[in-house]
Amino acid sequence: MSITKFVMPEVIFGKGSIEQAGEACLRLGANKALIVSDSGVANAGWLDKVIESCQDAGLAFATFIEMTTNPKDREIEAGCLAFKEQECDAIIGLGGGSALDVAKGVALLVTNGGIISDYEGVDKVHSPLPPMVMIMTTAGSGSEVSQFSVIVDSFREKKMTIISKSLVPDIAIVDPATLTTLGPDLTAATGMDVLTHAIEAYVSIAATPLTDVQAKNALSIVSRHLRPSVASRHNEEAKKAMAMASLQAGLAFSNAILGAAHAISHAIGGKYLLPHGEINAILLPHVMDFNRIASPRRFSEIADIMGIDTRALTEQQAGMAAIHFVRELSQDIGAPKSLSDVGITKEMIDPIGMTALEDACMITNPRDMSLEQINQLLLTAL
Repeated sequence: MSITKFVMPEVIFGKGSIEQAGEACLRLGANKALIVSDSGVANAGWLDKVIESCQDAGLAFATFIEMTTNPKDREIEAGCLAFKEQECDAIIGLGGGSALDVAKGVALLVTNGGIISDYEGVDKVHSPLPPMVMIMTTAGSGSEVSQFSVIVDSFREKKMTIISKSLVPDIAIVDPATLTTLGPDLTAATGMDVLTHAIEAYVSIAATPLTDVQAKNALSIVSRHLRPSVASRHNEEAKKAMAMASLQAGLAFSNAILGAAHAISHAIGGKYLLPHGEINAILLPHVMDFNRIASPRRFSEIADIMGIDTRALTEQQAGMAAIHFVRELSQDIGAPKSLSDVGITKEMIDPIGMTALEDACMITNPRDMSLEQINQLLLTAL
């Protein structure tokens, strides 16, 4: 009998739950927390909400908001310095995937030492991390519940995937209200990331019944609610639904890992610092088409979950219908259609393919993939 594990943090979900940040951190034994966020989240007013919650709980705090999209190794180092200089003993991450991945990276280094590239790969973290509370403000990366941190190595121009159960936060706070301050472009890009998480986790060779439940629920929700969420920042039903989808897709991929879309997206994002969700939106239908022969039943089931009537279709036809659905959804929400739309050219393909082949997410892709096949897929996506 095979043995499976499913890891997740305590989850606090619901409108207004961000107000529990200080008390949640205090419950973990913290005396002073470093709040890791970014200027966009601060300008939207959510950093003030977390500071107020710390003050109400009587928790001392410091802030670190010096970061950019696609988090970089130097930002981890600066955050570690702030953590030590301010004599903190806990981390509160607040933001999208970039802020939360930096928060995890800081937590990793302050107790394990070295540099962040030392931990690239799987299960290289050996010492316990300080208490971590993660608050998502996008739907989204799923980083608030996952065992992943993805950081750009500035020297190698590469996104490093760090996977360790030690990176699973102690408490995840998911407040759908935070999604109301996102514009349509970011809502679309992060929503396509959620869809990619759900699909890649569902067809992963490491999928289990526990991850399948989360992936299927996330896929069903995104299929129905991403369009209205992009259409209006005031649609509370859609925001709540997408927050739940992001959470469940995060739980799915944290345990089932991902696949070729993320491996290639990491390779592109590390070198060219393009928005992760937009790259996934472009790559996803191409990767689905490549993987379809490896698991035709799973792709047929994806079509069913999306709400497609597959009764008169073969498994292969249903799989193709699922791919068409993804393309149509992506088009409706205004995501870029091709890699050339975001500035990728034919000359860039070879180094992208080499880096993607080495990414940890490629291990769980359902179909083996050679460098030549990656490069052909990239050419097709141009």
